[in-house]
Amino acid sequence: MVRARVWDLLALRPGGFPWLTVAGKVLTGWVVIDMDATLIGAHSDKCGAAPTFKKGYGFHPLAAWCANTMEALAMLLRPGNAGSNTVTDHITVLTDALAQIPAGRRAKILIRIDGAGATHDLIAHLHALNTRRRTVRFTVGWTITDVDEQAIAALSEQVWEPGIDPHGEADADSAVAELTGRNTRGGWVPGMRLIVRRVKPSRRHAKKLTDFERATGWRYQITATTIDRMAGIGGTQHPQWIDVLHRGHAVVEDRVRTAKATGLRNLPSQSWEVNRGWILAANIAADLDAWTRLLGLHDQPDLARAEPETLRYRLWHLPAKLTRHARQRTLTIGPSWPWAEAFLSCWHHLSALPDPT
Repeated sequence: MVRARVWDLLALRPGGFPWLTVAGKVLTGWVVIDMDATLIGAHSDKCGAAPTFKKGYGFHPLAAWCANTMEALAMLLRPGNAGSNTVTDHITVLTDALAQIPAGRRAKILIRIDGAGATHDLIAHLHALNTRRRTVRFTVGWTITDVDEQAIAALSEQVWEPGIDPHGEADADSAVAELTGRNTRGGWVPGMRLIVRRVKPSRRHAKKLTDFERATGWRYQITATTIDRMAGIGGTQHPQWIDVLHRGHAVVEDRVRTAKATGLRNLPSQSWEVNRGWILAANIAADLDAWTRLLGLHDQPDLARAEPETLRYRLWHLPAKLTRHARQRTLTIGPSWPWAEAFLSCWHHLSALPDPT
């Protein structure tokens, strides 16, 4: 399996496998899966194209990415009118994504989903993924109801603690509290916690506030999770840390942007099956982009997390001449090209990778 081979090579890098770091805590051993859907516009009549919830026309694929490596693990092509919180689609994509993770890395899995994942059946499925050999934890966005607002209103000011930013520093503009057991909604999985966060609303959110939020002057968000403590990592049971862990799900937007830059932006055919193949090809291209940066550009600070457009301009569209003489090929790079050293460094790193055994 190609992905397993790449992950073995990543472990041999100077920095080792790219375990996620959240607020100063390294999640060693945990593979993090982010799930999200995106919209792809269609400018002509294509099989499966339909009106979208944003009043456009096209497709609404659902995907899962690995936050550790930035790879596209699985993607399901769906019509434009497909629901955001369709349980069967989430389970299908998640099952395919888990199958893509090399067998030796499946012992600890963390799954992050936005509010589309807050359904009884999906959360029950996530909980059921735990086995004797596999630990699965999740964070899921939670749609706030009147019952939740009543529970928030009952919280005393003393239970609110300052939020923290992704670097672990206190964030004076936000506060976090434990809401578990304070609302009356039941029927969820054992051990599930609710973490509530409040922030001062921005102008963008001002028009979407509920009456309760307008009255309190805060905008509220709730995260559902089964994290009680990440094994071997101290402090991971605190609501502030869980809050910043879930907000890290926002990096999925970078992965969506990368996928669209590597071919997902437009589906080329009227045929549903051809477009499914195109999505697979686009995801392979996104994986190749991620692997190149992880294995060849990890010591180039300005390119290690560069966008595909940046890599095309700096490395792939290379002003060079390839010549052959005496049974040898020579690549001559233009002397004025400012990223020649970066290209050569990437080339040497990739050339030095050991052959499969």
